[in-house]
Amino acid sequence: MATFRIGISRDFLTADGTLVFKDIGLDLLDAAPNVAHEFLAELHRPMRPEQLADCDGVITLGPAFPRESFAECADRLIAIGRFGVGYEMIDLEAATTANVAAFITPDGVRRPVAESVLTLMLALSKKVLIKDRLTRAGRWHDHVHHQGTLLGGRTLGIIGLGNIGAEVVRLIAPFAMRVLAFDPFAHPEFAAQLGVELTDLDTLLRASDFVSVNCPHTPQTYHLVGASEFGLMKPSAYFINTARGPIVDQVALTAALTGGQLAGAGIDVFEVEPVPPDEPLLQLENVIVAPHAICWTEEALRGNGRGACLGLLACARGEAPPNVVNKAVLDKPGFQSKLARWRS
Repeated sequence: MATFRIGISRDFLTADGTLVFKDIGLDLLDAAPNVAHEFLAELHRPMRPEQLADCDGVITLGPAFPRESFAECADRLIAIGRFGVGYEMIDLEAATTANVAAFITPDGVRRPVAESVLTLMLALSKKVLIKDRLTRAGRWHDHVHHQGTLLGGRTLGIIGLGNIGAEVVRLIAPFAMRVLAFDPFAHPEFAAQLGVELTDLDTLLRASDFVSVNCPHTPQTYHLVGASEFGLMKPSAYFINTARGPIVDQVALTAALTGGQLAGAGIDVFEVEPVPPDEPLLQLENVIVAPHAICWTEEALRGNGRGACLGLLACARGEAPPNVVNKAVLDKPGFQSKLARWRS
């Protein structure tokens, strides 16, 4: 039987060729019959078409896949497994045209990102970072000017009630918060089961003490939250973004924080990454920042990796992978024909 070949983007390795992460589930590939995997010889951003020509599946961390990446793989490549849940770096229309499924790994990030949102909520509401700085600076008694708040009885507004947003709701249940959600795609019955009130974005922003962004970055969500939206929020409210930077107008966020329109923010993602060292947000004392990695735990990284490996192993059995984001490809004869080659 033919060997199902999986290419893994080079950014999973350090310069000396060792794994960046401790465990990304490669043991699953090692144990699978008629499956071979190797790290692509070079790291290119974007991915070059010749790198994909001999692959039946690809696991990718960071490289982009624009239209030209698919120029030489339409006859062979079945699927791209994205390590994580963001897929804006993949040209989905081009992938569909090339009969290539792009899938994500939501199970790996669901709980880690939800815990990260709660971490930022607690740290901001208790002014942990400010009090840490006061203590280190010998300003012990200045703590009287920095009183925190409880989560209980407050209102959390969630932008995006999907995989991660729903897990945030489950996680904060013991804190007895009121939860509002804005998500045009959320089913009312699902929201009701979670105890969430679906509402429009303006109402959510006006009523919330904490606002958490948990939606994907798409053309429709670009700068979804900007100056006018921040103008609706309470001056005592906190803003948290662990999703994608371009969903938020970063200049408007900075203005809202410096102008007293917001009490503080927890920001894990930026419009430009890596964030430039002169970014104004980095200078603000009421902002907690992280390098798009606050959820990076051994569990998250292992879960993402195993999700990508399991998805490609499904393809090696002639089955479509789970969590495909370009769903139109699933019914295409070309894609089904690729899968059929691997059915025993």
